Amino acid sequence: MQFVISPLKPHIRLIKDTTKAHLALLGANIIYGANYIIAKGIMPDKIGPTAFVIIRLSCCVLLFWAIKLLFVKEKVEKKDFLMLALCGLFGGAANQLLFFHGINLTSPIDASIITTTTPVIVLIFSYLILKERITQNKILGITLGAIGAILLIIYGNKTVGTSSFLGNLFVLLNASSYGLYLVLAKTLMKKYHAITVVSWIFLFGFLYVFPFGISDFLNTDFKAFTTSTYLTIGYVVLFTTFFAYLFNIYALNHLAPSVTSSYTYLQPAVSFILVSLLAYVFVQSQYAQDINLIKIASCILVGVGVYITSKPQKN
Repeated sequence: MQFVISPLKPHIRLIKDTTKAHLALLGANIIYGANYIIAKGIMPDKIGPTAFVIIRLSCCVLLFWAIKLLFVKEKVEKKDFLMLALCGLFGGAANQLLFFHGINLTSPIDASIITTTTPVIVLIFSYLILKERITQNKILGITLGAIGAILLIIYGNKTVGTSSFLGNLFVLLNASSYGLYLVLAKTLMKKYHAITVVSWIFLFGFLYVFPFGISDFLNTDFKAFTTSTYLTIGYVVLFTTFFAYLFNIYALNHLAPSVTSSYTYLQPAVSFILVSLLAYVFVQSQYAQDINLIKIASCILVGVGVYITSKPQKN
């Protein structure tokens, strides 16, 4: 009986870990999808983009390092600090600065469309750096997800904003930076605990941003902050930064970067669903009629695309 059961245990544990990883990605991208609605409202009237990034990084450095020092007593080899420094640059500093400055200049619609390029960028970097095989499932899934996301943004996003070439360029560079970070971080996840990796990433990210952002932070008029402002900042720090990064880095430990990035397509779907629900609650008759089959089909298409991308390729 032992010979029948024991070989199955690692396989069963692997299935459970993979399921947890997918749930973590789902949670992270639900948080990111809501962030388009929540974070946009306070920039630049209440706080500048660079000062906002300083707050995000400094708070999360304290949170992650507190957890690491208490529960994950793990040392990093000297040869891996260069890779951690690169991850801190692309995943902690450049990615956040580019996104916040981009969303501050351009419309959320443009930003959402450009962000959906992340899975394609990750696929390219994964092939070049990790030698990850580009399967038919990944190509098909990413294509379907892209079509669904773009359709959803075109027909589902009612936010009015001003397009900006510079803002769009920043968001595109942010997608490229984040895509490279996912691939580089995957190499570290093979050796270290997720908390160890993300703690060093945020510490390096904070050190990069501090010289450029401290003056903006000190010049911020905190007296003008309302309860809503503090709640928004709290959501961005605790959920969009702390939990979302933790979920993503955990998922990288069990899934390929191309699968992790494919969940990006869920973000515009989440934004659409949240906007529709909020609108239905507060203005029932006007927005309930606005939910049509195209939007519903787009959400389904996004979900199918993510599923196909994450499905292993049969030989």
